[in-house]
Amino acid sequence: MNLDELRTLVDYHYWARDRMLDAVDNLTADQFTRDMGSSFRSVRDTLTHLYSAEWAWCSRWNGHSPTALLAADTFPDVAALRSKWGALESDVRTVLDRMGIQGLDTVVAYTMINGDPRTSVFWQMVQHVVNHASYHRGQLTTLLRQLGATPPQSMDLITFYRMRS
Repeated sequence: MNLDELRTLVDYHYWARDRMLDAVDNLTADQFTRDMGSSFRSVRDTLTHLYSAEWAWCSRWNGHSPTALLAADTFPDVAALRSKWGALESDVRTVLDRMGIQGLDTVVAYTMINGDPRTSVFWQMVQHVVNHASYHRGQLTTLLRQLGATPPQSMDLITFYRMRS
């Protein structure tokens, strides 16, 4: 993994996030918070999990290990989530710039939410964030369909590459 490839994955991650948030913007408040009996209770809860997990990883890269993820009611609507996620994106990109080529293979020590100590290679952690988000965006697409809402435009990596070329 090189720095350019990792930056491209991060670009993809935020491009796909924005497509998902654009689709979710069209939900009513009830649809946004409706209990769908999925892995996470609602569209909002699933998005909060995505944001919160990314926030936890970025915090670890900055030397802090959160002891809890954020509560879903932290985000009353999509606008609040979009605003906080834009700031988090800036933080993630700042960490990537700070780590640079020489920091990609850095082993980062951190503590899991449950208190277990861990170490991981930085570039692998970033790849995990992108992969984790892709998994949950698939769940969100299903939830949108179950709500009778329009799913997001294609979030496939190949679509991203085609649009960039």
